[in-house]
Amino acid sequence: MYERFKDLQIAILGICIAIGAVLSALIITNNLSKDNISVTGSAYEIVKSDSANWVFSIKTKAPTKVQAYKTIKEQLPVVIKYLKSKGFTDEQIETKLSNTYESYKSNPNTGYSTNIVEYYNYEQPIKVSTNNVEKIKELSTSYEELVEKGINISSYEQPQYHYSKLAELKVKLLNDATKDARNRANSMLKSNKNRIGKIRSAKMGVFQITPVDSNDVSDSGYNDLSSIEKKVTAVANVTFAIK
Repeated sequence: MYERFKDLQIAILGICIAIGAVLSALIITNNLSKDNISVTGSAYEIVKSDSANWVFSIKTKAPTKVQAYKTIKEQLPVVIKYLKSKGFTDEQIETKLSNTYESYKSNPNTGYSTNIVEYYNYEQPIKVSTNNVEKIKELSTSYEELVEKGINISSYEQPQYHYSKLAELKVKLLNDATKDARNRANSMLKSNKNRIGKIRSAKMGVFQITPVDSNDVSDSGYNDLSSIEKKVTAVANVTFAIK
């Protein structure tokens, strides 16, 4: 009885080994075509942004345009002084084109807007830029100090963090991704005792620039500007000759 059970175990093990060999052969065969092998390699690097900018606005509203303008004119120097106290220079502070628009009264009976102006809105955008990314981050989380002074500050966008050496890094990562593809191709051919030869073709995939802890990808490439530290990933699709 024991001998039969042992023989059955050996038989099952043999079947498993055979199935594994067939699957391995199929995987390699699917990647082989006319003495070529096509593989995908990847490489990534973590980088820290070396510049940043943020756009925010001073906002006010008043019964007349003149009153709205006067309020902004009085508050703008206060905001500039605050920015300089945080270490920003005149060259790093840019006052952009202002924007004014009307808000109209509503008809209390119908709820629809009328053509009677209720108040005028005035927005004064300010852009700050610096190579000290931490200063931008700190500013975007501490501007409530201006609100406490009665100044209405708002922003429609988050700070943007940039990495200036991205072009050079892409070249390096593409080279590393190609090396990774070569290593993968060699591993796949070991079971057939073949070796890879020259590159027949190579195609660069899109670059994914994401927050370090993110797995976001896009067919057209992902370009994160919200994080100081970024993960830059390159993909290369390479076809090698087989020796």
